[in-house]
Amino acid sequence: MLLKLLTENNLLLGHIIEGILAKKGQEIVDIDLTKINSIICDHFIICHAESRTQVNAIADSVEDKVFENAKIKVGHREGMENAMWILLDYFDVVVHIFQKEARNYYKLEELWGDANISRVEESFIN
Repeated sequence: MLLKLLTENNLLLGHIIEGILAKKGQEIVDIDLTKINSIICDHFIICHAESRTQVNAIADSVEDKVFENAKIKVGHREGMENAMWILLDYFDVVVHIFQKEARNYYKLEELWGDANISRVEESFIN
């Protein structure tokens, strides 16, 4: 299942978000960085979970959905050891999966105030 609002050009985003929702990731945000000069990627996808176990499950789900549907392997991943903040780098899209406390502390959305920030709602599925 892909998000209806996404076009074919954004299928990777759809697969990532589908993987997050499959494990009940919370407060999913897409930060569109394409209008900002000198950025290393086009999008940040950010979400959080309540526990280390859930953060790991979300990361695994994202990797599985993206590979299953797009045959793309994650280029780089960090944070799997302590699972406070897992980063999955798909080159044009970087996924940040936080435990809630870490997300509240780092506040990535506030650091990218010049970017277009969209909240993803579960109601967009199907």
